[in-house]
Amino acid sequence: MRIDIISAVPHLLESPFNHSIIKRAQQSGIADIVIHDLREYGLGKYKQIDDTQFGGGAGMVLMLEPIVNCIKKLQSERNYDELIYMTPDAPILNQSIANSLSLKENLLILVGHYKGVDQRIRDKYITKEISIGDYVITGGELASAVLVDAIVRLIPGAIGDEQSALTDSFQDNLLSPPIYTHPAEFEGMKVPEILLSGNFPKIEDWRMEKAFERTKSIRPDLLKDA
Repeated sequence: MRIDIISAVPHLLESPFNHSIIKRAQQSGIADIVIHDLREYGLGKYKQIDDTQFGGGAGMVLMLEPIVNCIKKLQSERNYDELIYMTPDAPILNQSIANSLSLKENLLILVGHYKGVDQRIRDKYITKEISIGDYVITGGELASAVLVDAIVRLIPGAIGDEQSALTDSFQDNLLSPPIYTHPAEFEGMKVPEILLSGNFPKIEDWRMEKAFERTKSIRPDLLKDA
């Protein structure tokens, strides 16, 4: 999979993609993540990429022309399955979206910054808009890192034990059950006996029961689809 990211502040994305699973996925050729500096497509002597809003109002807006020039350049090199815009005023990322995007071949992600982008970009070029939650952060760089991580870890070979991803929270619209490791007892706190029994069918039943209990307590909204 190839993922291209257009950002006004590309250096914010250096660390998230240079460690752990994402780094290994790139080294093994499973994922190719390329970050593009929007400033390189800026206008005039000072490479301008933002301007004030028509109609007045606080905050700067990413301009139309630099973004369009960058998008057209990238589209001339390959076809993209989705052109994604990261913005808080969009449907919230969930596991189903991550699963679907992990099956694509080429993704192009536009990162919002300042007050966002000229609406005409969203109207003409964007095919999918994604938010990571009902809150606002300084820019979409960290949001795009969250999206990329959620996608890449699902690609076969990215995680050593692929079954691990299949048992994560939200894969079946349930939260994960409690998990334990050694020691079996610590400061009077014991691991549930069923997990030590070796009876794997009963262990799976216990895990499913606890997953339902936890989901009902914390995220009952998920149960309507479970």
